[in-house]
Amino acid sequence: MKIGHNERVEVNTHFLITWHDGNTRLCGDFRALNNYNKGDRYPIPRICHTIEKLAKAKYITKRDCMKGSHQNGVKPNSMKFLRFICHMGIYQYTRMPFGTKNAPAHFQRMMDTIFEEEILEDRMVVYIYEIIVYSETLEYHVQYIDRVLRHKVSGISLAIDQNKVAAVLQKPVPRKIKELKSFLGFSSYYRNHIKQFAHKTSSLCKLCSKDVVFEITKERRDAYERVKHELTNAPFLILPDFELPFKLYIDAVCSEGLGASLHQRQIVEGEPREGVMC
Repeated sequence: MKIGHNERVEVNTHFLITWHDGNTRLCGDFRALNNYNKGDRYPIPRICHTIEKLAKAKYITKRDCMKGSHQNGVKPNSMKFLRFICHMGIYQYTRMPFGTKNAPAHFQRMMDTIFEEEILEDRMVVYIYEIIVYSETLEYHVQYIDRVLRHKVSGISLAIDQNKVAAVLQKPVPRKIKELKSFLGFSSYYRNHIKQFAHKTSSLCKLCSKDVVFEITKERRDAYERVKHELTNAPFLILPDFELPFKLYIDAVCSEGLGASLHQRQIVEGEPREGVMC
């Protein structure tokens, strides 16, 4: 909604970015506003718990709430905080924009309320804007999909989506702390796929500490390249079958951490294999 030019207002910075499908999206920089907002601590589901629910599913349907945040209205007395300026004048949002601090928590609460019955009956999971209906039968008119919540699912196994890794592999060794934190954040998302992830990234994580001079030594360069290699060669993770026994492996020898992994022996592609749990 456009507002008058004669009104003195505070505005947020906005810019266009190219989305993965080639379309453009208007993004706002609401960091200044977010600093004044009290955080909404409504719980967001953990990805690993969501994936566990799919272990027995033979059919999965995933639906995305189109332009999710924009489906929520904004109270009139809050619109003034969501103003932005462009070459055509000053505008303010009448629908919730992406980038505001509490938008994800608010949307998650709304979805949990709407689909409370289905969630309690263990027929559906909701992750903010993503709706996943799963079943062992065709009862709920489900259809096959091979991508769920940024992971690629294949039968009873879970693998890293190499389409998402490709862009990271092309980047050079980080030259700034911001670039390093971005890489560590991305790779940490897939840490369950990488054996001894904490140990392998320890030298890089130390660079993110305060009062540490940012210097890429040979040890840190090797660690960076090693993690990149692990991302492209990471093993499948097996979805747990709670009717089969588990094996717990613990490694307490390392002086820089304590590690453990849960394994299970399942029939994969007609052959018995032992794999790591998700």
